[in-house]
Amino acid sequence: MEHIVVIGAGQAGASLVAKLRMLKFEGQITLIGEEPVPPYQRPPLSKAYLLGDMTKERLYLRPTDYYDEQNITLRLNARVERIDTASREVHVADEVIAYDQLVFATGSTPRKLPAQIGGALDGVFTVRDLADVDAIAGPINKGGHVLIVGGGYIGLEAAAVAAKKGLKITLVEMNERILQRVACAETSTYFRALHKENGVDLREGVGLDHLIGEGHVSGAKLTDGSTLDVDFVIVGVGIAPADNLAKDAGLKIENGIWTDTFGQTSVPNIWAAGDCASFSWRDAQIRLESVQNAIDQAELVAENILGAQKAYDPKPWFWSDQYDIKLQIAGLNTGFDQIAVRNTDGGLSHWYYAGETLLAVDAMNDPRAFMVAKRLIEAGKSPAADVVSNPETELKDLLRA
Repeated sequence: MEHIVVIGAGQAGASLVAKLRMLKFEGQITLIGEEPVPPYQRPPLSKAYLLGDMTKERLYLRPTDYYDEQNITLRLNARVERIDTASREVHVADEVIAYDQLVFATGSTPRKLPAQIGGALDGVFTVRDLADVDAIAGPINKGGHVLIVGGGYIGLEAAAVAAKKGLKITLVEMNERILQRVACAETSTYFRALHKENGVDLREGVGLDHLIGEGHVSGAKLTDGSTLDVDFVIVGVGIAPADNLAKDAGLKIENGIWTDTFGQTSVPNIWAAGDCASFSWRDAQIRLESVQNAIDQAELVAENILGAQKAYDPKPWFWSDQYDIKLQIAGLNTGFDQIAVRNTDGGLSHWYYAGETLLAVDAMNDPRAFMVAKRLIEAGKSPAADVVSNPETELKDLLRA
């Protein structure tokens, strides 16, 4: 009986094993996770869960008895030490698990501050998994002054939660503006104003020089020479693909674990999906760090393991909740050279163009603009930028054009 082993019990791993059973695969399935809890949603961690609006059990992707019912062996608190690709064996502590097909769904890891600038002090947190957020809950509920390092979505979401909790907040972003790596200047401007309205001391073009403290962080010196007294620090400076295990096993690494258009890695019988995996798209080897990609790519790999031979054609979309604003993003804005701003009573949206081609949209509390733009992008349609920015234009008419 064929045995499929999946390393990584996050969104991608959980989606893949569920899809295998949905497709009537009757062989053995083993899902291996390092955390002590079953697969769960990550996006609410830095939002509803940290605010206390969601219980731990509501985070779980499936009821805890689902895996037994589906005859899926769920190995929690288990760390894979190495993989022998020649003998097709996964080594977990003192156990050796043989596989016929192996999937890497190892996700990503948060980038941390170097120890030499205080990154190893107590009271310095990243926001990636349940343990991280549980650790933050104590100080964030206690109050005080929090320093947030990084003005990407994780940092801004953490700032929004801290503001709702009534903390004093300083956020530093070493780039010229927040969201500089992922969004246009117009979107940065919108969220800068939003956070300042909510009391965040937001400093752009200012980085962290080093943290101060004996054992526990007590302060910070910034690159502009100023110093702060702080009670704790939240670091949101990006993530990296969790590909070390694959690299040690001899798999090709290129912006994460390299896969072809079917999700197959450079080693036979080994696949990859989710944050850890890169794939060919528009002449580049890219990774998509999103829930939707983790689900779609994992389900495609499940089909291809069973012989479907389907190529991956991603339809990217993302979201971020900050205060009472829901930002919804469709498409990828890489290479844009023009922004069409649509501002109506229904909401605000920024439409990204490369020449006359619509690439992506950022929609702030504007679900209609998001849905229409998403359908246009997926259909390869590009309405003129001046038509989009005209508030008199009926968005639904763009789909019929």
